Amino acid sequence: MSNEKLDSSNEALAQLEMMRHSLSHIMAQAVLKIYPQAQLTIGPAVANGFYYDFDLGENSFSPENLKQIQKEMERIVREDQKFEQYLLPISEAKEKLKNNPYKLELIVDLEKEGETQISFYKNLNKNGEVVFEDMCRGPHLNSTKEVGSFKVQKVAGAYWRGDEHNKMLQRLYALAFATEQELADYQNMLVEAEKRDHRKIGKELGLFIFSELVGPGLPLYTAKGAKLRRMIADYSRTLREAIGYEEVHTPNMNKAELFKVSGHYDKYKDDMFEVHSHYTDEEYYLKPMNCPQHTQIFASVGRSYRDLPVRIADFANLYRDEKPGELSGLTRLRCFCQDDGHCFCREDQIKSEFNNVLGAIKKAMIKYGLNYHIRLSLRDENKKEKYLGDNDVWEKSQNLLREILVEQQIEFVATQGEAAFYGPKMDLIVKDSLGREWQISTIQLDFNMPKRFSLEYTDENGEKKQPIMIHSAIVGSPERFMGILIEHYAGAFPLWLSPEQIRVLPVSEKFIDYAEKVKVELKEKGWRVTVDNNSESLPKRIRTAEKEKLPYILVIGEKEVEAQTVAVRRRGEGDLGVKPLSEFLEILRIEN
Repeated sequence: MSNEKLDSSNEALAQLEMMRHSLSHIMAQAVLKIYPQAQLTIGPAVANGFYYDFDLGENSFSPENLKQIQKEMERIVREDQKFEQYLLPISEAKEKLKNNPYKLELIVDLEKEGETQISFYKNLNKNGEVVFEDMCRGPHLNSTKEVGSFKVQKVAGAYWRGDEHNKMLQRLYALAFATEQELADYQNMLVEAEKRDHRKIGKELGLFIFSELVGPGLPLYTAKGAKLRRMIADYSRTLREAIGYEEVHTPNMNKAELFKVSGHYDKYKDDMFEVHSHYTDEEYYLKPMNCPQHTQIFASVGRSYRDLPVRIADFANLYRDEKPGELSGLTRLRCFCQDDGHCFCREDQIKSEFNNVLGAIKKAMIKYGLNYHIRLSLRDENKKEKYLGDNDVWEKSQNLLREILVEQQIEFVATQGEAAFYGPKMDLIVKDSLGREWQISTIQLDFNMPKRFSLEYTDENGEKKQPIMIHSAIVGSPERFMGILIEHYAGAFPLWLSPEQIRVLPVSEKFIDYAEKVKVELKEKGWRVTVDNNSESLPKRIRTAEKEKLPYILVIGEKEVEAQTVAVRRRGEGDLGVKPLSEFLEILRIEN
């Protein structure tokens, strides 16, 4: 029996997307009621709702406009307008939209792709009169009355087609769900998410900063933040080592030729930072990923079938030229690393290697307390030209991944269009404490890159064979995962992950020596501990430590010094009473 989840969930998602897409047309109709001269562009469904981009000329949406648009959309819904599709030849579509340069551009692109007709939808009132129409591929619902619950949310600037060289449009966002309760739950989640924003908490806890002089998307980690980042990376290192990976270190920049061979140059060049030498004319790029370099480590010596699998891990910095408007704290950066691994193996070793990495990922998710599911990411069968390799290779690799998941009785959702350009993959989708989903870990099967780099090993018959390459990450980027964890835990990290686990507070200067002695004993046992002996009052120092969400606070006064004990306060519980240090160490051991 297959563990693949497809029909019911996909049908529900398709219905929700159709509802949101229908709502975007209702929004466009409402906007034209307020701004009749507005130029319509595009209005796709997105996660949790939809948006529509408008060219308002010299005008702009005000908060009052958003309320007006919401009310007008509600009126259109109540009117029970019918959606009706019709097709026009390319020439007629161009004539119909000759005064809208945005739609005309889209028609020209469709014509280049071989389309001969353009799809339109019109809205009909109860008298059968056309009250609105827009160019759209669809599909739409039957009627405006079927759209569920929605809320016009906010307005933002957006360049036409995401290109900063194009005109800035106004993007109107709205939330949309099948029921009122789902909409209300999501709005409540947004309120909680704002409180947990890792950029806000990260600043409050003194973990990282951004500097205009350094540049956007380039974080600077404080000592505490660097410690947290290092602990995340080190745990991934431990998991890697346990399944036979050896860590290497590779340079941050490479000749363009490396990426031309790998295929990244053609597929990825616009997302890479170019580097120029003062002394040569060679083309260099900061690397956006490690895999091409790892092929060169494999190729550097002759390999026998007995040497395989060759497992390589790498935590070197990576660089991607993200657009400024897409940067978002630690979750979208220009400089980051990955807990990256590449395995070069024989075909008969693929399943065991996948199972090893899946086991490491499972351990990580249990350790971090995250629920997850697997997405089988396949190529888009309608856009095969986007991917490297022939059909036989893709069918073989995709079927093999599906087989591994079924054999391991792992439930998964198959999704077309999410594969890497060189091969299919298993993506780990985690759900945080607010129910939001994040893709972090991945395991990718690659028959293409070894072929492009002419990698080979000698088999048991003395013949040359091509290895298979497995790309994997356990939590992905430690920096991005750090941002996710800050929000998941709301900054209250579990004891093992807290950069500062214990803070010792002497009541006055008289008790500093004993406080330092306690710190030394705790440090010798491997705990991360500091002493706060500044001149502020004890209640204020306790409040400060609590705001910093420290797991434990130890208060030391005259009684504690005389009895050689500590007064223990635990995060979220308050005073646990006075305890001998040995008893406190046992509490720490059990919790950790």
